[in-house]
Amino acid sequence: MPREPVTPDPKGVNRRQFIRHLAMTGITSGGALAAALLLWERRHFVPGFGEKSGITLPSFSTGLLKTQTSLAVAHGTDRIATTRAAIDALGGMGRFVEKGDVVLLKPNVAFDRPPALAATTHPDSLRAIAELVLEAGAKRILVADNPINSPAGCFLKSGLKSVAIDLNLELIYPEQSAFTDLQLDGEILRHWPFFHRPFEKADKVIGIAPCKDHNLCSASMTMKNWYGLLGGRRNQFHQHIHSIISDFALMIQPTLVVLDGMHVLMSNGPTGGRLSDVRQVGSVVAGTDMVAVDSYGYTNLLGRNVADLDYLHKAHERGLGNMNWQETAWKEVRA
Repeated sequence: MPREPVTPDPKGVNRRQFIRHLAMTGITSGGALAAALLLWERRHFVPGFGEKSGITLPSFSTGLLKTQTSLAVAHGTDRIATTRAAIDALGGMGRFVEKGDVVLLKPNVAFDRPPALAATTHPDSLRAIAELVLEAGAKRILVADNPINSPAGCFLKSGLKSVAIDLNLELIYPEQSAFTDLQLDGEILRHWPFFHRPFEKADKVIGIAPCKDHNLCSASMTMKNWYGLLGGRRNQFHQHIHSIISDFALMIQPTLVVLDGMHVLMSNGPTGGRLSDVRQVGSVVAGTDMVAVDSYGYTNLLGRNVADLDYLHKAHERGLGNMNWQETAWKEVRA
């Protein structure tokens, strides 16, 4: 019986050598050749996997005692007052930011949408947090995101640029030179371009996200907000969206996250486009465990069953946060 041809190890040959081998073994027609070439490119089946080296992020968490409040919910009608009430219930911004700190604020500015559509971080959310950070003694505040639409247009139309000018915040746009390869032992995210420049001098990092519907992963909240730090062809991650979002809880340990549920995009997210998709809910959630914050938001702001949100379960099972927010040290207040 003749020996079957042995396919070479793709790591040991280049593409031209591999094609030559296919020709010698008769695998040169139609679908067979296409399938073999896809096999040669097999590590692209799951984007983000790689073997190169890269940077990792330090932890920006301040650490908490078990008795300290780790999640706070404030209810009210004024966004700035309600945001302040949530932070006060956590113990105040002075618990997280020290005098002289450089603080990075990461809003969700993915689209060139006006604030009323609730598809981006509201300018009053950014203002409230930035003012609290300045009052705590920070010497510098950076604001950064990598929008899907034009960065300049997104920051302008969302109203965030106006806040940055008013409060002398430093906007960092995602220029090509601002990205560095990230290395992470994630479920999906292993080696990928990362918007690193804003982190180079940051002492503390605060995520500020709107609570909204998302057509791919059901909800975009504080964990999904970090998606904006990825560069490259990040749409390749869409088929693994729940795994990649759970990887963000491994990628970054922020100082604090804030979930704005004053007006919630209940449908047609993440881009929105109709005022009828937005519901006034009147709540802000803040905390140090973004898995817990998002679990609360999914249940109580979007009104959905947390059992259905895969990325929260993945992060919880990996020990990256506690989706059972009722088990945490939490507090509820009214503004």
